[in-house]
Formats: sequence, structure tokens, C-alpha cells
Amino acid sequence: MDDDQRYQAATSKDARFDGVFFTAVRTTGIYCRPSCPALTPKRTNVVFYRTAAAAQQAGFRACKRCRPDASPGSPEWNVRSDVAGRAMRLIADGVVDRSGVGGLAASLGYSPRQVTRVLTTEVGAGPLALARAQRARAARILVETTALAMGDIAFAAGFSSIRQFNATMLEVYDTAPRALRDRAAAVRSNGPADLADGTAGGAAGGELRLRLPFRPPIDLPRVFGFLAARAVRGVEAATASCYQRTLRLPHGPGVARLRIAAGESWVDCTLTLADLRDVTAAVQRCRRLLDLDADPVTISEFLAGDPVIGGLVRGCPGRRSVGAVDGDEVAIRAVLGQQVSVAAARRLGERLVELCGTPLPQDAGAGPARGVLTHVFPDPATIAGLDPAMLPMPRSRARAVLALAGALTGGGISLDPGADREAVGDRLLAVPGIGPWTAGYIGMRALSDPDAYPPGDAGVLQALRRLGAAAAAGAAPALWRPWRAYAVHQLWASLEPPAEPDTTEGVTT
Repeated sequence: MDDDQRYQAATSKDARFDGVFFTAVRTTGIYCRPSCPALTPKRTNVVFYRTAAAAQQAGFRACKRCRPDASPGSPEWNVRSDVAGRAMRLIADGVVDRSGVGGLAASLGYSPRQVTRVLTTEVGAGPLALARAQRARAARILVETTALAMGDIAFAAGFSSIRQFNATMLEVYDTAPRALRDRAAAVRSNGPADLADGTAGGAAGGELRLRLPFRPPIDLPRVFGFLAARAVRGVEAATASCYQRTLRLPHGPGVARLRIAAGESWVDCTLTLADLRDVTAAVQRCRRLLDLDADPVTISEFLAGDPVIGGLVRGCPGRRSVGAVDGDEVAIRAVLGQQVSVAAARRLGERLVELCGTPLPQDAGAGPARGVLTHVFPDPATIAGLDPAMLPMPRSRARAVLALAGALTGGGISLDPGADREAVGDRLLAVPGIGPWTAGYIGMRALSDPDAYPPGDAGVLQALRRLGAAAAAGAAPALWRPWRAYAVHQLWASLEPPAEPDTTEGVTT
């Protein structure tokens, strides 16, 4: 898009572009999301930025009416596999706060200077400015949703001092932290659903309650059904409208509870964390799991013209490609599921959790899942140390599981958000016992690669036969690029029974 097209999108209040770019008004010093309900300023007074951080760095402060920092993430960074795209995914996961710019650069295989230059050119802000904007957002969530002391919030959000925290919050939001808390408390007296910013609400018992926005349309019942069919007892629990699971986060374990908010453009999310420094990572991983940053209109417009799956796409344009909260876990479970049914793979996952899963602290359970979620899925280092004979599966597959766990532990394969997708695919295929289907499935879910494809997938072939297009199985996937993962989910969904309304309040395994 050029600036004239961006201005047209802002004039029409098109919410599809929220998070894709930001509009800043020179005369007021405020930046907004394109759908801001305020009167659109004259074209000569508007300047556009790719990120909120770039707008903040240029001296603009966030609009109090549309809360631009609460927009869905830009779908561009999910699609791109270059250095900028990989860096943006890592920054969103909190790598700069945990490891600094040097750690970010090391993960990408470049020098800090190169990474800073690339990001400044691409998005108008370097990694420090991008991380600062993210810290401000995390701090606002903690200020508005907890009773923590401001000093505790400052360090939990990643600020190096209380003074830096106060100055940043005042600069970004034009409001002191205590004023933000007082305002949120006044709004919350009417109930979380009435919050003006549509982002966060209060919760009790050490929980954080958030709203995770997305671009409609979206088929969340199918996403939750997909996760429920694969839920590993003790680690996950699900109904048709609620999904809960344990999380392995950089600073400790956590629990996430995700619920469908009927008729709304967000997912209701409740987090219980051992360490509040993990707020940013937990939120971003939940977003990747549900594919909330996707642009469904662009994807469906592309696939709807396909002669094979076009009818499926037109029938459900909001189909999402389900991701993961932990790439290592999905990779291990993908190998467990080779050449067996979904139900059998789930049972193998449960046996592995019983064998060596990490027990969840008693006070870490959330809501109805207390006592149901009992373990965190075992980490690769623990699995790599097992004897193959201990695993209830054919010896060859057990050796493949241990070989993959060893590669994940030793650094030979990295499945973090900034991993080089093509290089990871090649390294996976070099692991004995891992073939193209497994590598493609891991790419789809662990790396959220929109163009990943599991060749020879039985579900895809069965769906094509039902569509009378079995002969197209070899050529059709090339026509679905760069959205092959979404095409696969369309085909898989065509084999699934329709989701039924959820009438339960709790969760089942």
C-alpha cells in the first residue's frame, strides 16, 4: 500500500488494517489505528507508520479513544521469512527483554548493528524501540488488571527502573500509571465486558484477564474443536468454547484459559503465571496458537478462486491455521503421531506426560481447570535422556523421538518464532525417522508457516477424493501457494463433523 491507499483505508474506518499500519496526526501529536472513530484529519496533516514503536519514536502518543497499541498484530510478520520477519516474531515473544539486542542478533545469525539497520529500514524503529513499545503495553495490562505495586509492575514488564517506567508510560499514553489504574477501576465497576478499550479486565486470585483481538471473520469453534480432539490429559482440557492448557515459559510455568466471546472480535484470555515477566511471551504464544494475527480476507480471496477447494473457502472464509504455544512440544507430538490415528497419538502423549512430565505447582491451576491440569509437557532434555524401551511404541519411532529431542536440546534444531523455516525443514529431514509429512506438519504448527504442507497426508487425500479431485492431489498444492497451510485446514475441516454448541461451564478432558 502507498500512503494514499492508507489514507483511503483510514477514511473508510476499515478495521481490517488495524495493526497493519498506524495513522499519526501532526497537529495533535496523536497516533491512532485506521478504524479510529474520531473525525479523519486532512490528508496533509497525516503521516503513516508501520509500527506503534515508530510512531512513538517520532514523538506521537497513543490515542485514548481507539487504543492503537491494542490492535491485532500485523499479518505481514507471520508471512515473511526474511530477517525482518524473523526478528519481529522474536521481539513479539520478548527476546529483547530477556536477552537484549545481542541475544536477538545471535538467534538470527547476524550482528546487532545489521539487525538494527534492517529493522529501522523496514519498520522505522530499531529493536530497542520495538521492545520499549511492547514493555509499555505489558505494563499497561498489569496496571489495569492487577493490584500489584507500581515498582513490581515496572520490573515485571521489563523496565530497568521505576523512573524509566513512569516516564515511558507518561510519554506513550499521556497518562500517569496511577491515573490509568483509577480509570480502569471505574470502568470495571460496570463489568469487564463494558471496558472501553476492549483489551483488558480485572480478575481475581492472581489471574490476568485479557482480550486478544483478531480480524474477523474467524471460525473459532472449529479451532477449539481441533485442539480438543488432540488434547493431552493433564496438559490440556477443552470444551467446544473453552480451551485451557499449561505453559512452559521462560521464567516458570503458567496456565492459559481461552474462551470464545460470542459476537465479539476478541478471545477472552485468562493467564495464571508463576512470574509476571512472562506476560508478553504468554500472550504472544496464545495468539500464535489461535492464529489471531492472520488476515482472513486476503487469504480467502486468494483461495476462493481455486477450482478444487474454492467452494470450501467460500463456505468458511474465516478458517485459521492452528499453531502452537511450544514448538518443541508440537514437534515431539508430531513424531509420536506418525502413522497412527489422532486418538492414538493423544494417548501416546498422555503416556509420555505420565512418564516424565513436570508436575504443575498446586497453586498454578486456574478456574475450573484446577486439579484437571496437572503437568507441563516434558521438555526435550528430559525426553532425550530416556531409554527407548521405556516408550510405548515401536522401537524405530522411539529412537526418532529421542533423536529429535536430542537435536532440540543440543541446538541443532531451533523451533523458536524466529527460526529460519527452510533451514529447519532441511534439518528435520536429516533426523533419522522423520520424513516430509512430519517436517511439513511441524512447519505448519510449530513455526506457523502459512505455506507449510505435509505431503501425502491421509486426511488431505481423503478430502480430495470426496471432492472428486483425487487426480489433482499432485498439482493442486502448488496452486495454493503461499497459503498451503490454510488450504490443508480447509480440507481437514471438510472431514470433521460440525461443531456443536457448548452448554457446559467447566472443562473436560
